[in-house]
Amino acid sequence: MNFRLILALVFPLLTFSNAAIAQKLTSDIPYVENGHARHVLDIYTPEKPAGNSLPVVFWIHGGGWQVGDKSDVALKPKVLTDRGFVFVSTNYRLLPEVKMDALTGDVAKSLAWVHKNIAKYGGDPKRIFVGGHSAGAQLAALICTDDRYLKNEGVPFDVLKGCIPVDGDTYDIPKIIMTAEFRQTLYGGKMFTFGHRQKFGDDPEKHVDYSAVTHVKKGKGIPPFLILYFPGNPDTRAQAQRLESVLKASEIPTTVYGKSDSNHRRLNNDLGKPDDPATLKLYEFLDPLVSQ
Repeated sequence: MNFRLILALVFPLLTFSNAAIAQKLTSDIPYVENGHARHVLDIYTPEKPAGNSLPVVFWIHGGGWQVGDKSDVALKPKVLTDRGFVFVSTNYRLLPEVKMDALTGDVAKSLAWVHKNIAKYGGDPKRIFVGGHSAGAQLAALICTDDRYLKNEGVPFDVLKGCIPVDGDTYDIPKIIMTAEFRQTLYGGKMFTFGHRQKFGDDPEKHVDYSAVTHVKKGKGIPPFLILYFPGNPDTRAQAQRLESVLKASEIPTTVYGKSDSNHRRLNNDLGKPDDPATLKLYEFLDPLVSQ
């Protein structure tokens, strides 16, 4: 039995540590001066950067807007820093402590901090890709379609080079509320309680305004999209297709991929695994845009 195998069996955590030596982590950086405890982000950089102006992936965690943490990134920082990216993962305040507009504003403030400061970490402030999983997918899609959030923070919309929402079910919020409440009626109000009306508030105009599909228009400078989803979930499938149709109608380059052999959580956690088909789609999406 060789020495590496003995170490892997006796000290399994050491193996994971060795797998991550190619990246450097700077954690818990405040993006709001004297802000909330959740106004922090993590920056992962290549240990030995190949250049001084690397493209940036800005990641927004999921958790139903109520839970979750920036540490929930699985393999993404390792594989993307190995590929020549700077990877940023952000926290934001959560429901019910704040309402959805403040929560979304936090994400915009975090991205604005990245735009202003990422050059100090070897990143290119003019080449930012925004991605997120689940609730983070809704936030990513909204930030990349409703330019008001970044304009309020003084960030040019054209720094966004791509958007990667992963298995979101709220790109069209009125539609998912209608679907969920129809199921509640059908099943006596006891099953399929999604709670979207409670999360997004009672104002139907707000439901429209928090929907990425509302803000898609030709000529705004909306970046290309890669929409990943699990087709076994009828809601994320329908919402992915809905967002795809609106983007393509406005002539925004859009790639959609449904990974069947997966589930909501695994689709996100498997990104970065060798031979994972969704990962290959991610690389195909990122690579041509890196040189722009």
